[in-house]
Amino acid sequence: MEKENVPQDKSNLTKNNVKELLYATDENGNYTTTLSTGWEPKTIALSNSIDEINERIAEAKQQVKNGEVSPISYYMELNKMDLTILSSYVGMWKWRVKRHFKPVVFTKLSDSILKKYADAFSISVSELKNFKTD
Repeated sequence: MEKENVPQDKSNLTKNNVKELLYATDENGNYTTTLSTGWEPKTIALSNSIDEINERIAEAKQQVKNGEVSPISYYMELNKMDLTILSSYVGMWKWRVKRHFKPVVFTKLSDSILKKYADAFSISVSELKNFKTD
């Protein structure tokens, strides 16, 4: 894309007066950097992704409230993690982390294991144990 054709559409970036660094070609055909305030298709895609993440967070919260999953599942979604990422943060196998999603298993976890999860989520063990569904 040529430097003068780099999109400058309104996006989430413009709200905070932030610009994105992009590569474009100058008048001589050489690559150079330029700033963009946004591009409508990218803004739409990001907005849709954020909406989907928020829906998954709300669903996980409702599942915790219904006693279907443990708070670990909710905090994993809230922190935009997946099972692979969370298991690497806590240093456990994925099957073991997935097992901790079960409320009956979660209630029996030791404080040392809960501490690993709390650290991964940047919360206290108390917050993890006493999850508020309000």
